[in-house]
Amino acid sequence: MDKNESDKGPSRMAADGKGPWDNSGPQDGPKNGSGGNPWDPGSSEEKGSKGANVTSLDELLRKRKAGGGKGGGGLGSLPNMPGGRSVWSVAIFLLVILWLVWTSIHRLEPAESGVVTLFGKYSHTVGPGVSFTAPYPIQNMVKVDTGQVRTVTIGSADSKAENLIITRDENVINMAYNVRWRVMDPERYLFQLEGPDSAVREVAESAMRASIADFVLDDAIGPKRSEIQADVRKRMQVILDGYRSGIAVTSIDIQQSDAPSEVSEAFRRVNAAKQQVEGNKNEAEKYARQVTELAKGETAEFDKIYVQYREAPGVTKRRIYYETMEQVLSKTDKTIVEAGNVTPYLPLPEIKKRVEKAASEVQAQGGKK
Repeated sequence: MDKNESDKGPSRMAADGKGPWDNSGPQDGPKNGSGGNPWDPGSSEEKGSKGANVTSLDELLRKRKAGGGKGGGGLGSLPNMPGGRSVWSVAIFLLVILWLVWTSIHRLEPAESGVVTLFGKYSHTVGPGVSFTAPYPIQNMVKVDTGQVRTVTIGSADSKAENLIITRDENVINMAYNVRWRVMDPERYLFQLEGPDSAVREVAESAMRASIADFVLDDAIGPKRSEIQADVRKRMQVILDGYRSGIAVTSIDIQQSDAPSEVSEAFRRVNAAKQQVEGNKNEAEKYARQVTELAKGETAEFDKIYVQYREAPGVTKRRIYYETMEQVLSKTDKTIVEAGNVTPYLPLPEIKKRVEKAASEVQAQGGKK
């Protein structure tokens, strides 16, 4: 091919407004596509009255659109409600009604309080029963159980992790205790502290350490336990009121107050010895009281006899003699009778034994029959 012709080829085609695959002219070969545009689905004569060039995707979309209004499938194929309303509009209306009812009507139990906020800011507090508010997010209600007594456990008697606290005499004690509290002011409980539950635990630990620092080890282990509980509760309430937490501490219950495990055996022996000392002391005091009371009784009896002796000395002497001999002779096995022609010795104990033996034999024979 001549070079000049090849240079004129593109410019000539551009001037004619035809591309390299254009088969509209007679010079491009047969119209059946042999030697023509391989991407052309057919000539204008084959399309007949359809006019413009239409692809299969356009035809599919056109059919899909035409079939949508006739119930041909898809979301748009749902039937309309009576009156021409769409099912979707009815469903949305019902959801709005349900949302209004769910977020506007509230039922509170007898031990609950409802804290209402208006656009996130505190508005008011309602009591038990049925209450109404504006729908969310205009107003929102948070339910708070003000009647429930909650428990925080610090330390554990069954756990290997020890909760060690230093006493006033610089000894170490392992403590486990429960803190019981409830919500007193729902508004302050929700908005004053970021984490009120964790704040109760931290305040309890601080109050317990401050209180134990005022007691020696022996008192903290046993005798002063109730006093420690009252002191911790008082300290906690003062701190929580200073925080404006809306929390009331109901009680402190110490579950364990022992020496550390490394020296617990020695402390148990010491405590056992102290208990033995206390027991012996109590027994001695009991015996002393008994002896004192007996001496007081004997003194009162002597004073009474002395008054009688002053009025009738002879009679009183004889009566005292008889009473004394009765007490002495009642403990002996021999009886002396001072009379003439009578055996001076009577074996009364032997006779008594024989009588008792015979009675027992008679009872045994009767039981066999």
